[in-house]
Amino acid sequence: MQIIKRLRRKKRIRQQDLAMAIGVSLRTIQLYEKKDANIPIKNLTKIADYFGTSIAELYIEEVNEAREPYLTGDVFSAKGTFLKFLPGGKAVVRAPLVLIEKQKAFLEKFDLNSALDELPKIEFLLNTAVRSHYMAFEISGNSMDDGTIQSIPAGALVLTREVERTEMETVPKKFLSQPFVLIGKERIFCKSVTAISKDTATILCHNLNPSPEYHDFEIPISEIRGFYQVVKKQI
Repeated sequence: MQIIKRLRRKKRIRQQDLAMAIGVSLRTIQLYEKKDANIPIKNLTKIADYFGTSIAELYIEEVNEAREPYLTGDVFSAKGTFLKFLPGGKAVVRAPLVLIEKQKAFLEKFDLNSALDELPKIEFLLNTAVRSHYMAFEISGNSMDDGTIQSIPAGALVLTREVERTEMETVPKKFLSQPFVLIGKERIFCKSVTAISKDTATILCHNLNPSPEYHDFEIPISEIRGFYQVVKKQI
């Protein structure tokens, strides 16, 4: 992003100083300062924090200074989600984050409007986005870690999009084998949904980890309070 170079020069910060602060190499910072650089969300967050701004503002300034079309009104906000659409189809989403240590408190207030207001927010950059309610979760346990690129290990942060219960029940095929964060009555868990039965109104939850300690199981859809499809992860 060329805005990084402009901000750095404005504040008279050397590339090597920024690299040290972010925890990357000098060469990496040089690559990050190029237009259309592919910057991991973890490091982009660190850069935004370093300059006292947000990921959304970085992209807004990048677009504006390049004199590209920018629609200030192209936003979506609902249920704690703030979605900012950018030129080229990308979007920045700011979503409520449920950390592991806050899961119990979140479940106790799940049905209250204040549940989302009390959560911290985290930003993700998406290549495409739809106007919907997004939430982020910190993953506990390694049931979804099989060592492949699809893995979602313990401690990972995942961005999810809410799926309405009626959508899960009536259009199941597109969700099969997709990872979900499921809000149960007493716990929050991340599983791959491999089958949805309309006859028994149940879903089959699958673990990626092949270890014998992890077993697939069925759960009635009625026992799930919220369905959130994983759309991006940050490790």
